Amino acid sequence: MTPQELPAPLPAETVSALNRPDGTLHTTRTRHWNDWDLEVPPGVFRPGLTSEMIADRVLSGEIETRGRRYLAMGCGLGLEVLAAGVRGAAHTYAVDVHPASVETAVGHLDRLVGGTARTGIVADLLDGVPDSTVVDVVTFNPPAVSVRVDDDPDVVRNVCEGAPLLQRFFAQLAVRDVLAPDGEVFVIASNTADLPALVDSALRHGFDAGLALRHDWGDGVITHLFRFTRAGGTR
Repeated sequence: MTPQELPAPLPAETVSALNRPDGTLHTTRTRHWNDWDLEVPPGVFRPGLTSEMIADRVLSGEIETRGRRYLAMGCGLGLEVLAAGVRGAAHTYAVDVHPASVETAVGHLDRLVGGTARTGIVADLLDGVPDSTVVDVVTFNPPAVSVRVDDDPDVVRNVCEGAPLLQRFFAQLAVRDVLAPDGEVFVIASNTADLPALVDSALRHGFDAGLALRHDWGDGVITHLFRFTRAGGTR
């Protein structure tokens, strides 16, 4: 897949309208998923449908984590972390720049699944992830929205860091030995983000880009689940 095959970001006013904060981020909320009612502490991102798309595919094995080392980048509440635990990941890494998110994701995993190797890591992307860490699968639902929709730094962290965040992410993956040679990286984003820039940054850092899912919501928003592998990889 090339950047030219992807839609440009939606107009800024449309993006802003679709991602307007609801004012609840700093309150305690709940999120129902997989027959669980999960408490969402203040500041922790309440996963939307795109996060659920990843978690559902981890749980079903479409994104296979069984017996594999798995890293949930930007783990937030931890739906993907729970799914990997249920699926039988060899080791699950819950990574987020937000300490309360890491604590929450690991806590849900311990309480609801248990008996699985897991490590919580507070880190800005891969900064702070120990050099000895090697994983087979990474998933990421990044805050890639192309327009800053609020001045609250926690809203920005959760929603609208934009394409530069993905540029840093792929640059780190390219120079770090975190990803196994045949590893897979799944990134989900919609055309509220700059999808061509996202894929271009991956290609420029030595990754091949494939499309695992394309979902049209019928309101102008089209979500893409990308699968990235090292160029020339065998998996």
